[in-house]
Amino acid sequence: MKKAFGTIGPSTGAVVAAVLWLAAQAASAQFGQAPEPAGSPRDAAPIDLTGQWVSIVTEDWRFRMVTAPKGDYPGVELNAAGRELADSWDPARDEAEGEECKAYGAGGIMRMPGRIRVSWRDAATLEIETDAGRQTRVFHFSEVPGAGEPTRQGVSRAEWIAHGGGRGQAVVNGSLKVVTTGMKPGYLRKNGVPYSGEAVITEYFDLLEHPDGSEWLVVKTIVEDPEYLAVPYIVSSNFRKEEDRRGWAPRPCSAR
Repeated sequence: MKKAFGTIGPSTGAVVAAVLWLAAQAASAQFGQAPEPAGSPRDAAPIDLTGQWVSIVTEDWRFRMVTAPKGDYPGVELNAAGRELADSWDPARDEAEGEECKAYGAGGIMRMPGRIRVSWRDAATLEIETDAGRQTRVFHFSEVPGAGEPTRQGVSRAEWIAHGGGRGQAVVNGSLKVVTTGMKPGYLRKNGVPYSGEAVITEYFDLLEHPDGSEWLVVKTIVEDPEYLAVPYIVSSNFRKEEDRRGWAPRPCSAR
């Protein structure tokens, strides 16, 4: 397969994510969240996330570009139960059980190298398609489906976090906040680093314009899991917007 992703400086992604997230938190703390304008969530969007984006791997290269060996999970603070499960990872067993997509659930899919497509399903529902694993994430701004059987991508509740808009100021930017629950157990990393069905995933989607005119999407992910994680797992993932839809290469899940 043709290589479809690149790298920038090793610390650039983390710095960008930290700056954007801290700015969002400061704005929210100082001004409060601005009232959403009348109209649909699509009409009220302070940023435009739609389009095709390619992942730029800036951290955890050896865990994202290749599958690490069993037991190799630095950077993830697992508790005893989590370590025991990670140390028993067996991709052949996952294949035999039809569980090749365990690393492609909501807890791991944004770390997969490849491309994503963001579009509005309707005026109150945003969706993300991934070529890695052929997954679809659905973000609900209004009505959220009732609790049902857990799924790989779970149920995601979305809201806009406006930057500015307080004390007479206009809304000048914003973030998308997504909280996901109701997931099937899956992997944070492809080599069996687990998260459970009790996990809660909170994500912040921010846009950044580079001086060269390119647009960047930074996704900060926070995974909280009382069953397998000793502390929350926090990562940032970077994507660069593409001018067209070339390069899209859907491929099935792989357990290895």
